[in-house]
Amino acid sequence: MVWQTTESDPGTLSARSVAQRLAGDGHSAHLVWNPLSGQVVQLLPATLAAAGQLVCSDSVDRALEGRVCILIRVVGRASRPITDGRLAGLAGILEWLDSWGVARSWPAGPPPDAAAVRGSSAAGVRDWAQGGHFGHSQVPASQAAGPGALDVRRMLGLDVPAQRPDPVAPPPAPEPARPAETGNGAIRPHAATAS
Repeated sequence: MVWQTTESDPGTLSARSVAQRLAGDGHSAHLVWNPLSGQVVQLLPATLAAAGQLVCSDSVDRALEGRVCILIRVVGRASRPITDGRLAGLAGILEWLDSWGVARSWPAGPPPDAAAVRGSSAAGVRDWAQGGHFGHSQVPASQAAGPGALDVRRMLGLDVPAQRPDPVAPPPAPEPARPAETGNGAIRPHAATAS
């Protein structure tokens, strides 16, 4: 599960307008989320990879790895941590991720400040293989600066300010999630099907 920033102002752009721009430019994500308004737009089902969106300096498309590799583009800027403001709609997104088995953990620790990313290395493949939540800057071989410094406890729905830079242990497993209501419909829930 990878969090990315759109490098745009959540006070002036809706998730819908950013999603339309991404689609028009040939880019994608599973969800586009505006944390100020809580608006969520789903572009891809979790069962489809956002192919081509996480090709890193090692030429590996990390979006094709794992059972699911969900990308969420947050309307915001890496230079202004989104966890410093309103996170409307985050609970519904986390419930949806829970339904896909995404662990509520941050194996690589909190993402670094956008300015500190330059010249630093992304997460190791060992961290990446654990699954859980990652900032785009933490994807192995990534050159991205976003999403910037985040309070990972808040991003995991724990709402307690992080006091240490180590990964957060996951809380007990939640019950199956219902779709999150948004101004644009709902996030499609995980459907238990045989494969």
